[in-house]
Amino acid sequence: MYIGLISDTHGVFSQEFKDFLEPVDQIWHAGDFGGGLKLAKEIADFKPLVGVVGNCDDFILRYDHPPYRFFECEGLKILMTHIGGYPGKYDMTARKLICDFMPDVFVCGHSHILKVVRDQKLNMLVINPGAAGIQGFHLVRTALRFHINDEKIENMEVFELDR
Repeated sequence: MYIGLISDTHGVFSQEFKDFLEPVDQIWHAGDFGGGLKLAKEIADFKPLVGVVGNCDDFILRYDHPPYRFFECEGLKILMTHIGGYPGKYDMTARKLICDFMPDVFVCGHSHILKVVRDQKLNMLVINPGAAGIQGFHLVRTALRFHINDEKIENMEVFELDR
């Protein structure tokens, strides 16, 4: 499975990101779509979409994109929520979800900072794709794409675009 990962679009899904994500099989969105159902539909019309609602999203988006998702992809257990944190500094709600589900991969957004780090203590990969939109303090817009094969994430690529 070839995955594209974005977050914090805040109403913007620009052509440069579409070009980067064109070869992927599925897009995961870690919240703060902005643009409500219209933007979520634009992304879903482009590629199959798995997303979670963010703290800046309108309530109606929750019908299609819940506050968190736990699912399996190519043998890996994936937990995705918008506000997550990092090893040793997880958000309280995220920490409970992590303890409940014990994922192999924890995906979050919110910080607008791209970060991929292994939590050695909990034996999971933590992935935040940064922010794909133009709203926020970040200077560079980012996205990730990677393959999941035989319970492994491989060939992770970073896309960067000046804001």
